[in-house]
Amino acid sequence: MPILSKRIVYSVAGIAAVIAAVYAYQSGNGADTGASPWAGRPPTPVVVAPVVMGEFVDSIEALGTALANESIIVKSKITETVTSVNFEDGQKVEQGDVLIELMDVEARADLDEANATLREAEKQYERAANLVKRGSATQSSLDTALSAQERAEARIKALEARLESHRIVAPFAGVLGLRMVSPGTVVGPADEITTLDDISIIKLDFSVPETFLGALKVGLDVTARAAAFSDHAFNGQITAIDTRIDPITRSVKVRAELSNSSGLLKPGMLLTTTVLKNRRQSLKIPETALVPVLKDVFVFVVNKGERGAKVERRAITIGARRIGHVEVLSGLEVGEQVVIEGTSRVRPGASVRVVGDEEKKGPPDMAKRKPWQS
Repeated sequence: MPILSKRIVYSVAGIAAVIAAVYAYQSGNGADTGASPWAGRPPTPVVVAPVVMGEFVDSIEALGTALANESIIVKSKITETVTSVNFEDGQKVEQGDVLIELMDVEARADLDEANATLREAEKQYERAANLVKRGSATQSSLDTALSAQERAEARIKALEARLESHRIVAPFAGVLGLRMVSPGTVVGPADEITTLDDISIIKLDFSVPETFLGALKVGLDVTARAAAFSDHAFNGQITAIDTRIDPITRSVKVRAELSNSSGLLKPGMLLTTTVLKNRRQSLKIPETALVPVLKDVFVFVVNKGERGAKVERRAITIGARRIGHVEVLSGLEVGEQVVIEGTSRVRPGASVRVVGDEEKKGPPDMAKRKPWQS
């Protein structure tokens, strides 16, 4: 036999003998102690977190437009000259405050004339009534005098209403927009004077796909955010759901009302809307504890016994997710400890050493670990 062939045979035989010896040693230890193949290794350092209860809520997201609770464009009912402007741009006003006064000289003169006519009609009626009592006049003349008096009274009411049109008042409390007129401006029914908006409450209109119609109902909580105030959440509730589905977009229009005591929201703003439903208390764990395997999700549960802590790989069913946490529907119980750091270094049945607890101590300082612990 060549020398090279003999060397190969001796090498293979030596390797086989070493493997057989190691297998025999491990088998003997396993038969005596019942330990897992990981028993000879030092415990793996891990960080754990407890399974706790937390609040979860399902959500529907949409884009909506802000509307004022009440909103009008202030205009004049008649064509006349502005004599006084009693507001400034952006001023807050109360219901009944006079905003604009128009020239009313002619209207007042007409009213004075009508008052004089009424006084004359009242005198004529009194004369006719006295004559009827003495039998010197007929009932027909008394009726004619009464009719003239009533016509004079009606004319006064009409002129008083016309005179009132020379004063433009705020129909509700709110915030005025930009002033578009000045004293001396001739305004008519088509001319815009300013705007008035009640923004103490903001109406938010948004569309939701019809597939979510079954989940919508009046009273659901709504959270809205504006790009201009990204760190501020505006909370409210759904107040109305449209009775019709848009046949083109297959969506339904929903209206919510948001509190706007800060006055930050303005009509016309685009808001990112989140409808919150099915608020509940469920088990939760950190997302870092999840170990996905194909379509299944597992976690490593730390069980502490007389021989130290060991990990158990357990399948769980998860639900909703939030930033950093996940809802657990089944597979865990409150108070159990799950591995959140070190999941890639442990195997089922392996011994572990807890070096950090998220609830009590927070994550350990990785810089202080020994090289073999990293």
